[in-house]
Amino acid sequence: FLRRIKALGFATKLDTNGCCPTLLRSLVTEGLVDFVAMDIKNSLEKYPKTAGTDRVNTQDIEESIDFLLLGRVPYEFRTTVTAELHTTQDIVSIARRIEGADKYFLQNFKDSGDLVGQGNSPVSEENLAEMCTFAKKYVKYCEKR
Repeated sequence: FLRRIKALGFATKLDTNGCCPTLLRSLVTEGLVDFVAMDIKNSLEKYPKTAGTDRVNTQDIEESIDFLLLGRVPYEFRTTVTAELHTTQDIVSIARRIEGADKYFLQNFKDSGDLVGQGNSPVSEENLAEMCTFAKKYVKYCEKR
């Protein structure tokens, strides 16, 4: 599919959770992806709880992060922040793990009404701004979305 899209002259963006680093590397190396946006669910210690499964391979997540940090394709990292799952220390832990990253966005949780689970809520705008301030110590650019 990506080959057909690229053959038509369109740019492509890949949104990923980082669970398939071999595929990510292959798509970028083949020139099939022009931009990558990777979700980082939480600090590595809290990944299983945040992802809702113990079957998360954080080594794959780390491998995808490391590959993107090489800068072979424009990219951004992002985290959707909830009051129940994220602390400022978690965001600092993520920012330290992606230290030197070009872009890191913090997205405040928003209930779309179509969620699988319940019980999540956004953090205050002040808390989100504070998280961003701390993350900026480690990444080139961090903003709220």
